[in-house]
Amino acid sequence: MTTNTTKTDATTKVATAPATPIVPLPPAAARAIAVAGSAVAFVGTFLAWTWTEEFPGNLTVTGYPGGLQVLTLVGALLTLLFAVSGYGVPGLRWLTPGGTNSPVLLSALGVLGTTGYALGAISYELGGLVNLEPGAYVSGAGALLALVGALGLPADQPYDAGDPAPSLWGRVRHAFTAPEPARAKELPSWAEILVIAAGFGVGLYVFAYGIGTEYSELFIGFLIVAAFGFTAVTRAGLLKRLSALTAKHRNVTMAAAFVAAICFPFTQSNDQFALIGANILIFATVALGLNVVVGLAGLLDLGYVAFLGVGAYAAALVSGSPQSTIGVHFPFWAAVLTGALASLIFGVVIGAPTLRLRGDYLAIVTLGFGEIFRITMNNLNGNSGPDVTNGSNGIPNIPDLEVFGFNLGIPHNVLGHELTRSGNYYLLMLLFTAIVVLVFRRSAESRIGRAWVAIREDETAATAMGINGFRLKLLAFALGACLAGLAGTVQAHVSYSVTPEQYQFAGSVPPNSAFLLAAVILGGMGTISGPLIGAALLYLIPAKLQFMAEYQLLLFGIALMFLMRFRPEGLVADRRKQLEFHETGQLDVPEDKSLPEGATGVAKAGA
Repeated sequence: MTTNTTKTDATTKVATAPATPIVPLPPAAARAIAVAGSAVAFVGTFLAWTWTEEFPGNLTVTGYPGGLQVLTLVGALLTLLFAVSGYGVPGLRWLTPGGTNSPVLLSALGVLGTTGYALGAISYELGGLVNLEPGAYVSGAGALLALVGALGLPADQPYDAGDPAPSLWGRVRHAFTAPEPARAKELPSWAEILVIAAGFGVGLYVFAYGIGTEYSELFIGFLIVAAFGFTAVTRAGLLKRLSALTAKHRNVTMAAAFVAAICFPFTQSNDQFALIGANILIFATVALGLNVVVGLAGLLDLGYVAFLGVGAYAAALVSGSPQSTIGVHFPFWAAVLTGALASLIFGVVIGAPTLRLRGDYLAIVTLGFGEIFRITMNNLNGNSGPDVTNGSNGIPNIPDLEVFGFNLGIPHNVLGHELTRSGNYYLLMLLFTAIVVLVFRRSAESRIGRAWVAIREDETAATAMGINGFRLKLLAFALGACLAGLAGTVQAHVSYSVTPEQYQFAGSVPPNSAFLLAAVILGGMGTISGPLIGAALLYLIPAKLQFMAEYQLLLFGIALMFLMRFRPEGLVADRRKQLEFHETGQLDVPEDKSLPEGATGVAKAGA
């Protein structure tokens, strides 16, 4: 059925055309095929996929899924739930408040991608398809069948009247779209808080599972399932519903997020994974500081990692290290203040003469500052300059911190769980992250934050409205530098040493300025959770896929290209960015409508 275009003096309704499925199947048959395929893929995970334990994960056991089989099981179960929800089964309707069929297609693609990757990896590593057992074929056939059924489901939204018969590629892209979910039914406050807690609990479990993957094949499979599953949940409207609840209970949301983060080290039995978590928090905190400069004030800083280095070197010099040329040992709080204050001073000194520049010129100057810092730290070796930083050798043997008699370098038993050195530093860094989040949130919501946004959007217009652009840009630069120095004081003790080569513009190992800038852009500029998510992804993926370290910059570039094409506002975007980068159907200039008959016009203001 086609909706015809109806025009009136007041409004114009846009015509739409019914969407046809990619695979010509009756909707009832297509849904039944999707349900059957996902069920078959689910059952196949309980059968053996290979005959030998040489492939990691031990996929030889019948009745007990392991490794990649678990990921296929989860994906197949999610596809099955979404497909059955389309029947309107009571108790499952809440799963699809937005799109009904696009989540089935996305989750079916995730199942096929994970299963296909698993079968390909087994065949490649063990030497051919002959090493596959019947369970692998059963899951593979079920995943393919589920995808065929999902492709036979009609799209959730009709075609636009401007293109009622799109090409095959246009139909495929349109199949992934979904309408906005309707307003949720009002729940009691305690029930909404429980939903928020459950959401963060699921997020903690998924994150802990991803960090805890012990081999690259399992991590790649996890990325496939997580990417398609997250997109499917978004298209289903569940993420929108959760976002509405978190916006309503912001303080509860912040508390739930940090409680979930506190629980993370207690879920890890391997100290290496807790160390990854600590480093993620360090770089996420630095990225959040850069977000003040880039996301709020709109200043492109390509040498921001130098402020992290300033804080780390300042803390290392007063840490009591035998290799420190100063030879002093400050207590914890004094070392933190020293690192933050040193970075703040450098931010003011560098920003004062340079922030009168704009755009590319400012970017080039900050890039030069980053390189000057690294070269200067190399030259302060007693030969090319004063002996302050030991040159390229850096400052090693930095002792562990001691906070109120609590030595972070030794394990401690907390509630029956042994908290390792990495876990100790993770919790300390989490405290600093909470402080930085609080500073960012209060700053962004203040008059100063609104002035920063005005400068970012149009500095000339902001200046014309009476905003002192230079002073506020200098304030943003200094605050961002101070937050980076705060994280640098912890980073110096976590890594035991600081060297000039740790603080480059670009490199295969973070931190570097390109990594931090990519984290802000990938996550979403101007938001709190965006840089945290972006930094976590950009650090976790190279850490788990070390065989791809040589191609890290290439992969970063490809990822940013796809991001700019399909989601230019970032993974987590505020309302302003969504309106800026996507069509909303609203006119930039209101229509010129004549006054209705009998209305009295106004000749001039105040008449």
